[in-house]
Amino acid sequence: MPYEWTSARVDSDAGAELHLWPYRSLPKRGFVIFIGLTAGFLLLPLLAVVGSLVLWGLLPFLILAVAGVWWGLGRSYRDGELVEALTLTRDRIELVRQNPRGPRQSWEANPYWVQVRIHPHDGPVPDYLTLKGGDREVEIGSFLTPEERRALYGELHDALRQVR
Repeated sequence: MPYEWTSARVDSDAGAELHLWPYRSLPKRGFVIFIGLTAGFLLLPLLAVVGSLVLWGLLPFLILAVAGVWWGLGRSYRDGELVEALTLTRDRIELVRQNPRGPRQSWEANPYWVQVRIHPHDGPVPDYLTLKGGDREVEIGSFLTPEERRALYGELHDALRQVR
């Protein structure tokens, strides 16, 4: 799952911390292999025109194609650097979201009054998961799959119950 509890005991004085991140289907090693194979397959037809002026006419377009794939995958990786951290203690719950190209967002409340809500059909994604505390309701894990959000809902509900 693309989230983990770094501290298992919610009822301890140190509290618990939950880290969430988007799933990456292509690891860094796969990125290198994909770019290498793409470049190789695009350069393969150039073997037929080696030594002619046609090679120099086609080469810039093939280089642009590989550069475009490289840039697109790199942009996807930078967008995936989103991290959400939830810190839960007896006195306070804090959610911090570090956006890849935006400001850091944070929210905190007293865990006694916080409600974990799941919205099966009313949110922007299926099984939309939110935390409501005070006058604000914030989303958590919107990049997770619906199954992962349902599992996280149960874990958050249990964690808050332990704190109370």
